[in-house]
Amino acid sequence: MTDVPEPSLSDAFHVFDTTLRDGAQREGINLTVADKLTIARHLDDYGVGFIEGGWPGANPRDTEFFQRARAEIDFKHAQLVAFGATRKAGVRVEDDPQVTALLESEAPVVTLVAKSHVRHVELALRTTPEENLAMVRDTVAYLRAQGRRVFLDCEHFFDGYALDPAYAKEVVRTASEAGADVVVLCDTNGGMLPAQVSAVVRTVLADTGARLGIHAQDDTGCAVANTLAAVDAGATHVQCTANGYGERVGNSNLFPVVAALELKYGRRVLPPGKLAETTRISHAVAEVVNLTPSTHQPYVGVSAFAHKAGLHASAIKVDPDLYQHIDPALVGNSMRMLVSDMAGRASIELKGKELGFDLSGDRELVGRVVARVKERELAGYTYEAADASFELLLREEVEGRPRRYFEVESWRAIVEDRPDGTHANEATVKLWAKGERLVATAEGNGPVHALDRALRVALERIYPQLAGLELVDYKVRILEGRLGTGSTTRVLVSTSDGQGEWSTVGVAENVIAASWQALDDAYAYGLTRAGVEPQE
Repeated sequence: MTDVPEPSLSDAFHVFDTTLRDGAQREGINLTVADKLTIARHLDDYGVGFIEGGWPGANPRDTEFFQRARAEIDFKHAQLVAFGATRKAGVRVEDDPQVTALLESEAPVVTLVAKSHVRHVELALRTTPEENLAMVRDTVAYLRAQGRRVFLDCEHFFDGYALDPAYAKEVVRTASEAGADVVVLCDTNGGMLPAQVSAVVRTVLADTGARLGIHAQDDTGCAVANTLAAVDAGATHVQCTANGYGERVGNSNLFPVVAALELKYGRRVLPPGKLAETTRISHAVAEVVNLTPSTHQPYVGVSAFAHKAGLHASAIKVDPDLYQHIDPALVGNSMRMLVSDMAGRASIELKGKELGFDLSGDRELVGRVVARVKERELAGYTYEAADASFELLLREEVEGRPRRYFEVESWRAIVEDRPDGTHANEATVKLWAKGERLVATAEGNGPVHALDRALRVALERIYPQLAGLELVDYKVRILEGRLGTGSTTRVLVSTSDGQGEWSTVGVAENVIAASWQALDDAYAYGLTRAGVEPQE
């Protein structure tokens, strides 16, 4: 059996993560063993108490994960948990190969799933209610005798309780008396609401005396609320997944649950200093599973503390707490001011401060910036999604001139339709930079890519810093109008230099012209980030 880390927190309350097992059932997630090991390290670093690694013996990948986790991970905070089922009906627990696989995983903790809904017992397990209780009793007692700590998940508990509360409670009582440390009430179908969860947990706790946990799915959008309702009613073990990953619409989200417990309930559930890692861990796990982090996720989303309305900005300028429920730094996030046609002076001043400019003493300059933003957003530009373009606009007003690194003589992009059905995309740019006339032609996957490559060919000798830039996203939107293909087009370009990303915007009636504007800003901002001074 693997060594158990010294607990850094009281065992009186458990944060149990099941990303590697239940979270991995989300559509679009397919974790390799290496992925699971990486996520396990992140979760242990975050400080959760238990990490459910999967079902050893059910598939080779999970079996390999437990073998490698024992050898490769030195858990500092978490205990590794193996998931499995109670013995099969009519089979001695010592002879059940999947129970043996749980022991062979050498995980110090085992979570058993058991039926607590009498119709599932009869229709899915095809056994009697009495035999199901014996399966629970035998398996829990056997694993306990082998030195394992046991948690029991009561699958479909709330639905089963609604049908036959006496039997559902008897499953809980049987598991607890057999030695299960925690009996987890599972809202497997995700159909419960907070008031229902709270009432059931309170009753089951009073009637059985068992230590209870909660596992909530998010099918009603209430998984986090249901988890906290269960805690209010006396549950002391919460099962969650990073970013709410899970089958269908997902599970209770680890990060808002932990943040609420620490910041709203005043209950310490992570080691000291770890709550500030919340945003980093959320995004790190998202990178491993190859899903874009949700921008509007509570606490950790990039928009969680973003403010757009001028009224908000005016209040935040006086005191950020007036429009924020917590200090974003507590969870490793930060406040952002969005610049839009709703912006007032306070929004611009706060955004300028965020970018390193003190505008508080120059009302005229702030007024000019506000007017330009409103005018340009009326024309179709959007600065809340293009911070880099706004910073260039602001710098132009502060410095009294645009940040120009090259002057455009002309550019063109050609799409050639060939007889064999293929297309050729070619662009030519003619520029002036540092007194030199530069002419370059390049091909690309499309006309915008060809323009991007032609710009690089022309400028990289003079500005070698451009070699590290990469166009990572490109979005086109046809703005409202009645001209069809002749309508105004907005283009948003995201660019990276390997250290960070920024977005720029262009607007024109021609999609290629709008793309050129966005690329022009992207290059100017990239050179600004690199510390290159613009040409006179």
